Amino acid sequence: MELEDSPPTRRSGAGKSLTDPQGWTLALTVMAYSMCALDGLIVITALPDIGHDLNTSASTLQWTVNAYAITWAAGMITAAAIADLKGRRRLFSIGLAVFTASSALCAVAPNMAVLIAGRAVQGVGASIILPLSLTILVGVFPAERRGSIIGIWGGIGGLAVALGPLIGGAMTQNLNWHWVFWINVPIGLVLLALVPRRIAESHGPGRRLDLPGVLLVTVGAVVTIWSMVRGDDLGWSDPQVIGGLAVGSALIAGFVAWERVAPEPMVPLRLFRNMSFSAANTTAFLMSGALYAGSIYVSVYFQSGRATAPFASGVRFLPMMAMPFFIAPIAGSLSDKIGQRRLIVTGLLTEGAGLAWLALAATRTVPYWELVAPMLLTGVGLSMALMTTPTAALNSVPPADMGRGSGINGSLQRFGSAFGAAIATAAFAARGRLDDPSAAVSGAKAGLLVGAGFALLGALVALGIRRRAPHAPPQPTPAPPVASVLTDPKGGNEVGGARE
Repeated sequence: MELEDSPPTRRSGAGKSLTDPQGWTLALTVMAYSMCALDGLIVITALPDIGHDLNTSASTLQWTVNAYAITWAAGMITAAAIADLKGRRRLFSIGLAVFTASSALCAVAPNMAVLIAGRAVQGVGASIILPLSLTILVGVFPAERRGSIIGIWGGIGGLAVALGPLIGGAMTQNLNWHWVFWINVPIGLVLLALVPRRIAESHGPGRRLDLPGVLLVTVGAVVTIWSMVRGDDLGWSDPQVIGGLAVGSALIAGFVAWERVAPEPMVPLRLFRNMSFSAANTTAFLMSGALYAGSIYVSVYFQSGRATAPFASGVRFLPMMAMPFFIAPIAGSLSDKIGQRRLIVTGLLTEGAGLAWLALAATRTVPYWELVAPMLLTGVGLSMALMTTPTAALNSVPPADMGRGSGINGSLQRFGSAFGAAIATAAFAARGRLDDPSAAVSGAKAGLLVGAGFALLGALVALGIRRRAPHAPPQPTPAPPVASVLTDPKGGNEVGGARE
């Protein structure tokens, strides 16, 4: 692909023209992000059939979800740092190849060991795709359109999250569970064919990879999230859980200490001296905790408390989970005009009120229509904050740091998801259990209130975000020759795959 002086244009969802490279970049990064987002939940409705076919226990079966989540969360900061050095498009393509190949491995898995290993490798692919899809996307648009474009990216990805359980249930019911993994293969192959031809290469700053930082942050993230997941099964007082959290915390603290003195830090700590960047990322952590706590226990309420089938539960869930598709693009466009803070604070307050209302209204006998309003309120509030929070984080860093900024934001969202789910599960366990419908409703109420608390706390933290003119993305410049990539501190860009 060649980028010409006057490229063809088309109309975007935000009502402004897109150049041909912008249109292709938007389409391909959205497809890639949606594929990863879909896979986070599509497997849930297939779990009973997988357990039956592979003859495994419920606790082992849950690791098909956990393995994906752990490696997805652990790898994003590292992926962003490597991509800045070696080329964002190049590593994005590698992530797509890893995700596609591991999806095929999961589809043909003969036993649980292979399936869990395949899901872990899928998570590695997702940890590369997610931050780079956002970094690549914002790099081809002017700063004043960043919010609206991220809103489109997130809105379509949010629809993939909402449709995951529905698509998984339909495929499992009408075909078999293998198809929840096979569906990724043709999508991945199409992306692998188009990305090298239609997306320009770009680099970030850096001369060499911070290997001690990579080791500390990756192992620390894996151990910490693994311990949170195990806390739900073993109890938070179990020595394995306490020891794992202690080791994970020590490794992450060691990572922070090392980054203060590293000659080429993978996470420049100076970024956190920026109040808006710190507030936006802390808000992202709390927002994701609210999202996962809320979504898990809405599902538990319908399936365990109301004995609703998985597919039907997904349909009942849509008033909440489908809202990002409709609201996020509007919120993103509006944030370009009025700033992100107002939308984030209003959105999280609205989400918290919706979850609290839902917790109060949910009983075993309440008519479904009485739950639609609080679910809609929750979904609208979530949608206002979901994509404006990453925009606030990226707007607060200079162009050279956008790759690492995206990796930090994505990692903290995944940590927040695990933390919110863990706290909500502890609240559920204190008040309910899954095998008794009345107890399941009681426990689900507690989980929903945890989600409401996370959302309200996130709204308070978001007050620290300051409105400022966003940094413009860097102008494309020729990439250095291959031999000099490791010695050029600024990196560069290549267009159409040809180096100059």
